[in-house]
Amino acid sequence: MSEVTTARTYNQRHIPRTYTPGGRRVSIYVAWSYPAEAGRYVTELDNRFSTMTEVRRVAWPAYEDPKWSDPYQFQQGIAGSLELFFWAWVPFQDFVEETTGHPVPVYQHIDQAGFHTPLDERVLADTDVLFVFGLDHMITEQHAQPGEIEALREFLAREGVSLVLGPHHDVGASDDLSEREMEYRHHGDPLVPRQQRFATYVRDLMKGLGVPVVNRYGLRPATREGNRIAPLSTAGDLDTKGWLDGVTNFNFHMHLPHYEVTTDEPDTIRLLARQPIDTSRPHPFTEAGNTEFNMFLWMPPSGDRAGDILLADSTIFSSLFGGDESLRNFWRNLVSK
Repeated sequence: MSEVTTARTYNQRHIPRTYTPGGRRVSIYVAWSYPAEAGRYVTELDNRFSTMTEVRRVAWPAYEDPKWSDPYQFQQGIAGSLELFFWAWVPFQDFVEETTGHPVPVYQHIDQAGFHTPLDERVLADTDVLFVFGLDHMITEQHAQPGEIEALREFLAREGVSLVLGPHHDVGASDDLSEREMEYRHHGDPLVPRQQRFATYVRDLMKGLGVPVVNRYGLRPATREGNRIAPLSTAGDLDTKGWLDGVTNFNFHMHLPHYEVTTDEPDTIRLLARQPIDTSRPHPFTEAGNTEFNMFLWMPPSGDRAGDILLADSTIFSSLFGGDESLRNFWRNLVSK
């Protein structure tokens, strides 16, 4: 066999990966249109990513090294903050490659050059574990096509595969501006606008595949000493595959989605982990009496579907938000079981 391809990003000019025998093949699919996100007007306050200049101002002095602050070395607009995602996924990619023996390519729904990579056999034929990160702002109207949903059904008909869906938060969905302000004050991140709604593409996938979940809100997790995220509340009796073996917590992020289950049918989906909420800051969800939100869910194989479907937010795989041995155990479980 020839040596593995070393490029980290792929598009429709896809060059198939080659492998040594061993572990499972893992791929990441980012559901955004890079040009649509990078091209948002910075004069519009809502439903866009921050510019790199805004990131530098809020996080000062963390990004004052010339590799981040010099406009001749790193883009200072929205595109610069998008590029941070790729930097931050590299430790996860490296960890998975060390664990499985295979490199982890990152595909984009629409990449920097405008190339569209649909979820079809070019992505799925050499993948055993697929992560779909729902980081597309709803306003950019990224939609999954029927052919992509059918391709995922065929993928999930294979034994031993997993689909990990990560729709990001849905902040400020209410028309009530005072409620949006409450949400903003709750999570406390000045880089997130009063309205930031994500994940039309992954919502399409969930609807098409019969995943009874919707991403809601952006909730701030409770912390313990040292500003470490509070431990998860887990349902060990439901985790018959051991997805959370050796896992006590994920990484801290100021605004995480609640994965609301929309069915009452038993055994359709298993809620394996809840995250305690920082209740010192009011939020409509906590004012309704909730103290935890749904963090990690699993749909075991059923009927014609031989593969697993899991839900976990994309920030869990980003080094921007830290990590420890518990988190690495979670990464290892997802790509090994």
